[in-house]
Amino acid sequence: MATGRTHRPATRSRGIPEATVARLPLYLRALTALSERSVPTVSSEELAAAAGVNSAKLRKDFSYLGSYGTRGVGYDVEYLVYQISRELGLTQDWPVVIVGIGNLGAALANYGGFASRGFRVAALIDADPSMAGKPVAGIPVQHTDDLEKIIKDNGVSIGVIATPAGAAQQVCDRLVGAGVTSILNFAPTVLSVPDGVDVRKVDLSIELQILAFHEQRKAGEETAGEEAVTASVPKGTPKGPDGDVPVVMPA
Repeated sequence: MATGRTHRPATRSRGIPEATVARLPLYLRALTALSERSVPTVSSEELAAAAGVNSAKLRKDFSYLGSYGTRGVGYDVEYLVYQISRELGLTQDWPVVIVGIGNLGAALANYGGFASRGFRVAALIDADPSMAGKPVAGIPVQHTDDLEKIIKDNGVSIGVIATPAGAAQQVCDRLVGAGVTSILNFAPTVLSVPDGVDVRKVDLSIELQILAFHEQRKAGEETAGEEAVTASVPKGTPKGPDGDVPVVMPA
């Protein structure tokens, strides 16, 4: 996922590169699945395949955590789950607010994966007065007039923006002003934030456009391949009933 602002320096505390940090959740997801199946150990090759990376990159990433595995045995699954969870800050409770409770915001509120990964939805906020007090995922929606108080009362440092694009920057400014230092942005716009605030952007339309590009390229390759086959058929070769597929002649 692309960020909505210029990156901070390429390393964090303990010298872990941002690219490695971005892969840690992939490893954690794969390891959690193994843990749920009571798998005690995993090789770097198996874990890399499950996470969608190559094994050399995985071993390099884990070296930043001080975890090297045991030759002939592999990595201890439970210990790695703990190690990565601790590095990502998931061994503590993170209160999160979601601003913009339309279809997307409501879907996010109902997502059950937050709690199991160390995130607690502390509040749902929306600008529509008619939404105030209505429960979504068992949490009553609160009005944006109370945003700053909500942030302070719940000790929130992570905010999720699921508003229309036109309202996103104003919401972002208020979140930052209230003390939020990390923002997950689902609005289709780039946010401007001061230094010290991290933004992660999720734009579903961009991801679909990228997929459309690949689909178009695959279709073009198939067409080019068919044209190449047609061009290679000698003139006068009998064709099939559709007139475009050469008849297979016996040797």
